[in-house]
Amino acid sequence: MVNVPDRDLLTIGAFAARARLSAKALRLYDRLGLLSPAHVDEATGYRYYRAGQVEQARLVAMLRQLDMPLARIAEVVAAGDGPTAAELLGAYWADVEARVAAQRTLAEYLRGRLSGRSSEMYEKFAVETVDVPGQVVISETRHVLAGELPTWIGSSLGRLESAARECGGITAPPFVVYHSEVSMESDGPAEACVPVADEAAARAWVERHGRTRGTKVRVEPAQRLAYTRITKAQVAHPQIMAAFEAVEEWIARRAWSRRARAGRCTSRTGRRREPRIRCVTWPSR
Repeated sequence: MVNVPDRDLLTIGAFAARARLSAKALRLYDRLGLLSPAHVDEATGYRYYRAGQVEQARLVAMLRQLDMPLARIAEVVAAGDGPTAAELLGAYWADVEARVAAQRTLAEYLRGRLSGRSSEMYEKFAVETVDVPGQVVISETRHVLAGELPTWIGSSLGRLESAARECGGITAPPFVVYHSEVSMESDGPAEACVPVADEAAARAWVERHGRTRGTKVRVEPAQRLAYTRITKAQVAHPQIMAAFEAVEEWIARRAWSRRARAGRCTSRTGRRREPRIRCVTWPSR
């Protein structure tokens, strides 16, 4: 029981009128731990509030209108009035805007596909081919959903670029290979790769690190690649998927140029294979 004079307390009905909320909403806030009554009568179960709780009640109601999760509302309320609470709200709203921006892009992508305008989207990506010599690559592989992709790409390439200093240095632009679809439901896997100069040093580095992050080293054979470049701003779903599909369509349109052009797309066994597709996510320096 709160030891305050009765005149300082308001019934739930009076408090609801001041806060411009319903008694039902106040009971819900109490049940969720967002706004507890100042006093609950043990005999009747009646709830009583202080007049000073009105602003807190209105704040909770407005935050709920922003679809803020209950745990984050509790953090804002606990911070009280001041810069900390404002920063928490700002951080939440930045997350909302980023999510809405991604959803807007996804909606545009889907509208294009559903309306048969996929080719217009694909034309935004310049697809090229390049003959790549054999190279030693250190890589990190992870099953990752689309929402995690931008953060993972940045962190994994950062780790590999740092490791490359122990492997003779970087010899070509790092890249990301998608071994299967990466979307909101499909988790790839994706593989971040950094070409390095010293194979022995690279294998020693992988051995020391115990392959804790799916790290490995391999020698890539000389091959022809179809690829497109994307910016850091495009390292998100569905931009990556659109880029991937743009390269796939480019290959399909050309039927890979008379089926392998001088054997460049054949395997060692002589059987034809499709070229690998890369989205190069490392910015030019």
